[in-house]
Amino acid sequence: MLTFLSYVQTFLTRTKREDDDRGATAVEYGLMVALIAIVIIVGVTAVGVNLLALFNEIAAELV
Repeated sequence: MLTFLSYVQTFLTRTKREDDDRGATAVEYGLMVALIAIVIIVGVTAVGVNLLALFNEIAAELV
């Protein structure tokens, strides 16, 4: 009986560790997605400002 209880305890402990690893992995993926989103926002903003300036120069030349 003691062997069975030891087996169950080992199984439950191992299961808890695997769940903790999955949670940490989810957090890491969340941080990567947030970082990628920030890079995209900064890139689009920079390109948007430069593109606006270019269109304003073209419009000034046409008028």
